[in-house]
Amino acid sequence: MTVAVFPGSFDPITLGHVDIVVRARSVFDRVIVAVAHNSSKTPLLDLDTRVRIAADATAHLEGVEVMATQGLLVEFCEEQRASVIVKGLRGGSDYDIERPMALMNRSITGVETLFITGDNGLSHIASSLVRDVARHGGSIKQYVPHGVEPVVLDALAHH
Repeated sequence: MTVAVFPGSFDPITLGHVDIVVRARSVFDRVIVAVAHNSSKTPLLDLDTRVRIAADATAHLEGVEVMATQGLLVEFCEEQRASVIVKGLRGGSDYDIERPMALMNRSITGVETLFITGDNGLSHIASSLVRDVARHGGSIKQYVPHGVEPVVLDALAHH
């Protein structure tokens, strides 16, 4: 059984993220969406909420599991017996950011990173932009899975 890990902060999960999960699942037997705590970011949504909405957004996909992770991603991959890390690319700047991390991860444990190009129609969607649109009163329904918008708006109201 081939297992892939798709890591991210998913703050919030977007339709672009779900697209990458679907594409990864078409290649791998099992895909773990690893919702990570990133110490260099201050998330809008707490970890439990991000895990819950990611699980809801991918519940219709067989062979997909959502888990929280902290610490080194490569250690999480070893624990889950994952042979590959999946990263979605929207464009060249994503590659420039992701390449050094892929090389570092491979040098630590040998785990490879597979870059998957997302749907071109979703390439403009980024969690940071989604948060910004919501923060300024715009609708984000067309960018996020069903049920995510109210969670984001509630978090903004209490932030």
